[in-house]
Amino acid sequence: MNKAVFLDRDGVINRENGEYVSRPENFVVLPHAPKYIARLNKKGYLVIVITNQGGIAKGLYTHATLDEMHQHMLREVKATGGHIDAIYYCPHHPDFSKCICRKPESQMIEKALAKFQIDPQQSLFIGDKQRDIDAADGAGVRGIIIEENEDWGFVLEDL
Repeated sequence: MNKAVFLDRDGVINRENGEYVSRPENFVVLPHAPKYIARLNKKGYLVIVITNQGGIAKGLYTHATLDEMHQHMLREVKATGGHIDAIYYCPHHPDFSKCICRKPESQMIEKALAKFQIDPQQSLFIGDKQRDIDAADGAGVRGIIIEENEDWGFVLEDL
């Protein structure tokens, strides 16, 4: 079985600014995130992003625009010698539709656990909202909550 660190995106990997990040030029990767992702890779952890992207349902941006932002994120991580193994996102918003993938539901994590044969007991989820921790709990993964945009290097000390 593999071990993984699941990461929320906004406020953990990129700067949370209180609004939907809807344009690639407003997508700012936090300076510490790429080097910590590379460090997790070196420690043998899969790194998987789990993110709600309700701005798609609201018409604020498209799947293609989201992909542009994610490609930028992947390039930033690669520049430090790291990589992200997968990105799971929920494009739904409760104002427009019901779904079972949006955090705090755990479906995105459960899909990754199955696809990558991940042991939830050896894995953790770093997020900046209670819904991240609730999703982790639902999948049997330990959740660690941080402040928005916080340097989360302290988490790596225990790994």
